[in-house]
Amino acid sequence: MLQIKVEVEKTMRFSRDITLEQMMTEWPQTVAVLMRYRMLCVGCPISGFHTPVDAAREHEAELERFEESLIEA
Repeated sequence: MLQIKVEVEKTMRFSRDITLEQMMTEWPQTVAVLMRYRMLCVGCPISGFHTPVDAAREHEAELERFEESLIEA
């Protein structure tokens, strides 16, 4: 019997509505961006509720530049 392994590709896209927790899970490389902006969102219980927009506002980061950094990661 021939067995075929099929992998499901995740197709989540970055958006302003994604939670930080979802973002860090889907794209672990974004953790480095958060750290570079001195955001201690990793392990924070609020990361399951906050979006990148919330994080930029709370940490007084320029939203457009912050988003560009996340997308480039």
